Amino acid sequence: MNSPRPNISYEQRPEIRQLDEGAINRIAAGEVVERPASAVKELVENAVDAGARRIEVDYADGGKTLIRVTDDGCGMTGDDLPLALSRHATSKIDGSDLLDIHTFGFRGEALPSLGAVGRLKITSRVEGGEGVSMTVSGGRSEPVKPAALSKGTIVELRDLFYATPARLKFLRTDRAESQAIGDVIKRLAMAEPFVGFTLRDVSGGGEGRVTFRADPESGDLFDALHGRLARVLGKEFAENALAIDAEREGLHLTGYAALPTYSRGSAVTQFLFVNGRPVKDKLLVGALRGAYFDFLSRDRHPAACLFIDCDPHLVDVNVHPAKSEVRFRDPGLARGLIVSALRHALAEAGHRASTTVANATLGAMRPEGQGDAPRSYQMDQRSLGGRLGGYTAPPRPSSEVLDQSYQWQAPERFETPGFAEAAHPSARFEDVEAAPEVEALPLGAARAQVHENYIIAQTERGIVIVDQHAAHERLVYEKLKAQMAENGVASQALLIPEVVELGANDAQTLLEMADDLARLGLVIEPFGGGAIAVRETPAILGRVDAKAMISDVLDELEDLGDSLSVQARIEAVLSRVACHGSIRSGRRMRAEEMNALLREMEATPHSGQCNHGRPTYVELKLSDIERLFGRT
Repeated sequence: MNSPRPNISYEQRPEIRQLDEGAINRIAAGEVVERPASAVKELVENAVDAGARRIEVDYADGGKTLIRVTDDGCGMTGDDLPLALSRHATSKIDGSDLLDIHTFGFRGEALPSLGAVGRLKITSRVEGGEGVSMTVSGGRSEPVKPAALSKGTIVELRDLFYATPARLKFLRTDRAESQAIGDVIKRLAMAEPFVGFTLRDVSGGGEGRVTFRADPESGDLFDALHGRLARVLGKEFAENALAIDAEREGLHLTGYAALPTYSRGSAVTQFLFVNGRPVKDKLLVGALRGAYFDFLSRDRHPAACLFIDCDPHLVDVNVHPAKSEVRFRDPGLARGLIVSALRHALAEAGHRASTTVANATLGAMRPEGQGDAPRSYQMDQRSLGGRLGGYTAPPRPSSEVLDQSYQWQAPERFETPGFAEAAHPSARFEDVEAAPEVEALPLGAARAQVHENYIIAQTERGIVIVDQHAAHERLVYEKLKAQMAENGVASQALLIPEVVELGANDAQTLLEMADDLARLGLVIEPFGGGAIAVRETPAILGRVDAKAMISDVLDELEDLGDSLSVQARIEAVLSRVACHGSIRSGRRMRAEEMNALLREMEATPHSGQCNHGRPTYVELKLSDIERLFGRT
């Protein structure tokens, strides 16, 4: 450091001065407009607040040279435009109650901030009025002028940050900024399924290229949201998502959450909204993780799109300049609602597993280079004579003839050793007559066991392949958890309590959770100052490093607002017990045992995935199997 006092020089007394309006707007822009995507977010939110049903967004060079938002909302008059470009002028609140907020925006800072750092032009028209336009460049505004426009508003922002060139150096590549704009539009499209969105890249001029389009959805809220999520997140998410609808003490949770077997390697498919506003909140992310905690390993992340709606007075949205964070009056209520609702939905899903598992299986079966091109077989092609002379192929043999032919070619008619005479067979067929009603069950009737590890079952619509060890391991694990929930977690008292030295704040945080930890077998009590004494630990864990466990609990409390480390350790032990107590790979099973396992899977929640989130079975539809063999 060159100076012992780098902030203020005391050679001359500092003078307090009032900043001019331009400087104030540029400072505000630094808080609100971080990058082009931030400007898009503010402008599109304004369009939604104006009642728009179709919104078009054009951008060039990643939004650095052009952002244009066109909507069919209510529009503005010539008297409104100067006010809209003034700081802290808004139509969305009256200032009497800063918590009674029902719109995206409310501060009245976005437009003047954008006008301070770029070249902003607004053209608008109200129904039955005249079109008007106003321009602001670098904070300098021009008079309102007449303009031609049929309806709604067009906001055009050019040369973002031209008035603050230093900010341009911190922007990323055009491609990265374009990606950020697309992410913003997709989040808002999920929040507003009844509004149509079009995103177009017009770099280089001309008509441009549509990079995203979502037409307005119809139907009720769940149907509209399901259709919009299929458009934004893909058909696979929509097929494997569970509808969520729960309410508790004024908080209403809706949305869709994917099955555990549709997990992801990162949290990029987690979308959370509070009163329709996209947020990134540590509390809500922690609750989502806690709901899936028992079904996914730590390196896998759930996919979900969840909406919490409540009275505006129960949540403060004015705690972050970009309004991306919120603060609930009762955080525990919001967290508990998410965890309980998601776990209830996952339990109701029963043995269901992701359809992507079957798709991956079918993909692995297809020969390389085949792709989706239709295959042509000789039996499907007409002969030369047929092509020239109208030849008609002979009729297909009857089923009786085919059955007789099959019986004549059966292996037992020949003395030559066939598959059945292999020295060490790895597959066994169970010749058990299954009732039709058994095949009608979700997992069907067991037909065979291959490699002493996989059960082949026949259903009405296809076949099911079950990993017998993984499936039974999950069943045993669920039984052990149910027993633990019923009887509680046994604790073991330490002969000499272990004293852990902590800071005063950390100790207080832990002691506030003492009752919750005691239910998991970890008993703590204050020991003076910033120390706590660990008197009992969960018996199932055996010998425990109490200090390390307390540190893990504190880290999770600080990171997520809740701790699952103790429960995770206990359930990890239960998982290991279940692994050793389940049917082992390599064990031959009778038909009765295989069918009993299938029936138990159908009756047990979460049996569609093992303790690590991997699938326990794969279902292949008959139509997909026929497609593999070119029969369709």
